[in-house]
Amino acid sequence: MALTRQVSKREAEGEVERIYHELQQTLRVTGVDVSLRMWAAFPRFFEAMWETLLPNVETRAFEKAADNLRDEALEVAADWEPLGAWDAVTLGASQRFHVKGVLELYGALQPKVLLMASAVRLALTDEPVGLKGVPGTVERLERGVPPRMAAMEWVPDRPDDPRLRALFSDVVKSVGPPAVPGEFRALALWPEYLEAAWRRLKPKLREDEFTQEVESLRQSARRQARALPYEVVLSRERVHALGEDAAAVFRVTDALERRLPVLLLNLAQLMLDAPEVERHPFPGATRRVPAWAAEEALR
Repeated sequence: MALTRQVSKREAEGEVERIYHELQQTLRVTGVDVSLRMWAAFPRFFEAMWETLLPNVETRAFEKAADNLRDEALEVAADWEPLGAWDAVTLGASQRFHVKGVLELYGALQPKVLLMASAVRLALTDEPVGLKGVPGTVERLERGVPPRMAAMEWVPDRPDDPRLRALFSDVVKSVGPPAVPGEFRALALWPEYLEAAWRRLKPKLREDEFTQEVESLRQSARRQARALPYEVVLSRERVHALGEDAAAVFRVTDALERRLPVLLLNLAQLMLDAPEVERHPFPGATRRVPAWAAEEALR
């Protein structure tokens, strides 16, 4: 598929800029990842998508569903041969600290984005997503980025370094379009480590067992999406009525949902390979809601 434009935070205006801020606060992450920037290229769809996803995304149920997906990926990867990338390169103490920060950042973010992608794809194929609860009636989490979370920093998707350009091209060919994944662009800040990791990750992608686990993880994400507390109301007809190219929106969403389980399994291998990376490093605190607001939500 042709590459879809990404909307950078610098380019974001109006509703897209507002949604980017809300995404960071609600997902509790330090940046807006590649997958979300691809959707933002369709601004009217992006606004409608976020409007229907937000009530779910801010709940404890959404957080738990994402945790389940990450744990499933980690349990699968734990049965595979250790990656060995961490010990294959020489990194200083500060470098190792920052690489671990990237792995924990994406360990927190990637399952949430997969859950969102599965919810959106199901909705765009007219499948029911979410239960018919009343928004605001289940436990929500406090918004805000955890203070010790690493910054989301990347090298350009078309870097000057020819080795990185070749590696990025190989990654996209291997994990699927539509763009260089954010975690690979972040880990490219330490190119020797990324090269060692990719040399070990890539052969696994060709194995039948890996392909089966990717599909199993994708189906798990869809089950979790169907069980979200609130209904996700979105359809290709609505996307078309908003004036967006519904076919293009679906192609991007489908491509994201296809490759995100691949990326999550890759990430799980990297997390298990790096000592002391926490599985749940940023637990969310319960959002304190005044009694009058809770009563209002039930009306």
